Amino acid sequence: MGKIFKNMIPYWKPLILVLLLLFVQAWCDLSLPAYTSDIIDVGIQNQGIKHILPEALTPEEYEKAELLMTDEETASWEESYALNGSVYERNVTGEERLEELDDTFLVPLLMNYQMSAMEESTFKKLMAEQMHTDESALDGMTIEQIGASMGVELKTFEKKTQNEDGNTTTVTCVDMRDLLQAMVSGGMLEKDQLLSMRGELNSMLDAMGSSLVKSMGVAYAAGCDAAAGVDVEAIQKSYLWKAGLKMVGMALIMGIATVLVGFIGARIGAGIGRDLRGKIFKRVVSFSNAEMDRFSTASLITRSTNDIQQIQMTCAILIRMVAYAPILGIGGILKVLQTGAGMGWIIVLAVLVILGYVMVLMAVAMPRFKLMQKLVDRINLVAREILTGLSVIRAFGREKKEEQRFDDANRDLTKTMLFTNRVMTFMMPGMMMIMNVLTVGIVWFGAHKIDQGTMQVGSMTAFITYAMMIVMAFLMLAAMSIMLPRAAVAAERIDEVIRTQSSIAEPMQPEKIKEHRGVICFSHVNFRYPNAQEDVLSDIDFVAEPGKTTAIIGSTGCGKSTLVNLIPRLYDVTGGSITMDGIDIRKLAMAELREEIGFVPQKGVLFSGTIASNLRFGKDDATDEQIREAAEIAQASDFIAEKKEGYDSAIAQGGSNVSGGQKQRLAIARAIAKQPQVFIFDDSFSALDLKTDAALRRALAKKVADKTVIIVAQRISTILHADQILVLNDGRIVGKGTHEELLRGCETYREIARSQMSAKELGMEEQEVSVNE
Repeated sequence: MGKIFKNMIPYWKPLILVLLLLFVQAWCDLSLPAYTSDIIDVGIQNQGIKHILPEALTPEEYEKAELLMTDEETASWEESYALNGSVYERNVTGEERLEELDDTFLVPLLMNYQMSAMEESTFKKLMAEQMHTDESALDGMTIEQIGASMGVELKTFEKKTQNEDGNTTTVTCVDMRDLLQAMVSGGMLEKDQLLSMRGELNSMLDAMGSSLVKSMGVAYAAGCDAAAGVDVEAIQKSYLWKAGLKMVGMALIMGIATVLVGFIGARIGAGIGRDLRGKIFKRVVSFSNAEMDRFSTASLITRSTNDIQQIQMTCAILIRMVAYAPILGIGGILKVLQTGAGMGWIIVLAVLVILGYVMVLMAVAMPRFKLMQKLVDRINLVAREILTGLSVIRAFGREKKEEQRFDDANRDLTKTMLFTNRVMTFMMPGMMMIMNVLTVGIVWFGAHKIDQGTMQVGSMTAFITYAMMIVMAFLMLAAMSIMLPRAAVAAERIDEVIRTQSSIAEPMQPEKIKEHRGVICFSHVNFRYPNAQEDVLSDIDFVAEPGKTTAIIGSTGCGKSTLVNLIPRLYDVTGGSITMDGIDIRKLAMAELREEIGFVPQKGVLFSGTIASNLRFGKDDATDEQIREAAEIAQASDFIAEKKEGYDSAIAQGGSNVSGGQKQRLAIARAIAKQPQVFIFDDSFSALDLKTDAALRRALAKKVADKTVIIVAQRISTILHADQILVLNDGRIVGKGTHEELLRGCETYREIARSQMSAKELGMEEQEVSVNE
């Protein structure tokens, strides 16, 4: 994980912007359930009325409301309303102030509301207490008769209500406030005695639950507004439209934020992929042959493509999902706490179950994720070997065997992927089961709270939505847990390449060649491959001078190519030193050293492009005349002229559209066009026929008369006229001199020479040959 996040550090500015957008998205996402709850609870159930303080009152209701208020409450009441025509209108507009007044007037207004529609049985019980008589004494009297006995005209009305079984019944009610007002005016009831009745109401309100109490207060406000001529239906429609438009606005803002986060996240992911590809390519280009031997080509290709693609995709999703999940989860928890539903334990339980479930799945799948990348490497290696060597496979009739080898690698990868995919298929069904059980649990316990009056339907709906958001946040993290293990393995593999330092390092303070002559001096050079037990080259000591040709010959595997690879520092010596113009090549800048060398490898390598672009590979500013001259010297001009587009003819990848001899001649022409001080030909004439070989060497001799030439060859005819021939055997120089000198003094050279040429061609007498034999 740390390596993945490390790649994001250069993109800290867009990441900050993404975080801000995610907070905006989460704020909108978390606001929508609250609006849904308000639409249900306020817009539908409470007719769009948010406060228990009515917007308007008739003068009669205004006076009756003051009956059950203290002196302080009466003062606040009178400040809150002003007479406008025939009604009192509320002159308080601030939400905070209205909330304060709701708390202030909750008890007197609810008591007022209860007194305005008191059931007959409750009325008779209360009157019996006030008259200090038994309740049975009033059973035979009607409400009108009771009122008449007290000198007050009381009127009854019918009201529908629900009993405990949920059935609707009709009961007789009375507005008791007229009687109380008459009793207070007539001195039969003191104001303090009237206010003492509020204590009983407080106890009843505590038992009812806040949700039911708020609904009763809103019902009183709606009744007062309707009686005062206020269009309650218009209030409800206005509230619903405003809430709906706010939700649409929130959804639009959230949509825009989501799109921007996705866009920026994709750009960051693509940028990380680009940077990693650049880093890997730069590092691999700097590798010596030792590092290239350590990492297979197939593995480097997989790391540069498949692994980086995995990280790129993971980073893009990581930004959108993993960064959003904690914001949404924490925000959802805070919103759940604000609902005051007291059911947070259900969410905590669900989260613990989810975490346990994910951990079990990951414990099973994680080892296979690590194995998967190695199997991808293997299948790439097998596929690359088969495709590269297809002609050899066909020639030896190995198609079935190679198909079987590919099938084995493919089957191993398939089995591993199927196992991990099968394990992960349990992820979504398990998560959906947990979410559904969570929803059922919330509805079950929420229904009981609604029944008790401590929760409203909208609040339960919001609670379910927030719970789903919290679970979804963990679900996002769980989904990422599928991708993160593979991405973590990929990041480790990429980091392994980037961390690997080339064994051939640039000097801290490079020296410069003052006089460019091209003198190469090997001083008792030893070389051993990394982790090898023995030296490949031992005590190599010679000087290659300008104007002279130094040839190297020996049996296969004696170290010829290794020796010339030390000159451009494809490997570094492990003992002794190599100097160019008197300076140790390890003290020269790599660019300057290699600028002095024209290297033609044993296997001719061409690049996709044209013939001209390949010939200019070592010298971009080579003129047309220079590349033509190089092609003529390399005996390549004839077959180039036969092509329709000449030097602009296309070269396919790897030079697959030219023959082996043509490829080798173009590689030689490329080195000549560079015009270096030192030419190194690593068995570069092997694919040429003897006639072309001779013609090429004659033309080359004129061009490189003042250059240092080092030739590795298998054929004696190629090096016959060399100024200095080195004979290698088991990594040691066993002979040094001209052709004639070596024939006389080096048995190894004589054996090679006799195996290729006759005694007459070698200038040796038959008798001498017989003696030597």
